[in-house]
Amino acid sequence: MRVMVIGATGVLGVPAVARLLEAGHEVSGLARTADRVTAVEATGAKPVVGDLFDAASLATALRGHDAVVNLATRIPGPREMTRKAAWAPNDRVRLQGSASLAAAVRRVDELRTVVQEGISFVYADGGDHELDEDAPVRPRGVTASSVRAHANVAELEASGRTVIRLRIANLVGGDAVMPPMVLGARKDWATAIHPLDAAAGAVASLEAPSGVYNVGATPVTKEQLGQALADAAGVRKARVVPKWLASRLSLAEPMARSQRVVSRKLAEATGWRCELPVPGPEWFGTR
Repeated sequence: MRVMVIGATGVLGVPAVARLLEAGHEVSGLARTADRVTAVEATGAKPVVGDLFDAASLATALRGHDAVVNLATRIPGPREMTRKAAWAPNDRVRLQGSASLAAAVRRVDELRTVVQEGISFVYADGGDHELDEDAPVRPRGVTASSVRAHANVAELEASGRTVIRLRIANLVGGDAVMPPMVLGARKDWATAIHPLDAAAGAVASLEAPSGVYNVGATPVTKEQLGQALADAAGVRKARVVPKWLASRLSLAEPMARSQRVVSRKLAEATGWRCELPVPGPEWFGTR
């Protein structure tokens, strides 16, 4: 399969390109400017210059491909995450980028499969209940753009294309740096995933039917995840922001929910499984 990866140099893009190449696919990576060609080449993908925010430019880049995997994000660093303005570039990537992608794909007849990233933080608080893809969602603040991005590309199903919308769990480990902090009640549930496993899930989804798919490791309590983060940081325990306080902050509230997200649908459709199913020391070492 001839696959274009958007966001090829990112936390998910780099391992996704590697997985695709290992599987024997022809892989291209979108380079937003000529200055980014070298960075895309370093991933092993063939650079193709194109602008995610320009449908005509993007359509030109997509020609000759069977599938596109959009993993592009602009997540702010840990020190910037509490500033609403810091999330604006990420919202633009998801909102305008997905709309541009949908418009571009409509111009490329041979491109039949679209994979769009998204996040599992959109789910409403589920308490102790497992959350599959049919569970209620409650987008708020910076999570709302993920739902809109999925809606933008979902319209492509009407043209007979396969459209995969991923709800990826909290990225932890590897190049996804997180402070040792717990948002919400210790006994509530959290779902995280190592970037390598998330990338593998995105690649596996190319073989799935159209639909929404969760991509997460085994859910654990927030206390367990916090302790894994604390151990990796070399501190005794994680800092806790109480649920009542986090719930008053629009940026923090979605992350303070109890979200016991399960990914059986993707596993059953493709055979994908997490190689690192539970947060622990191996998530933070070199693999």
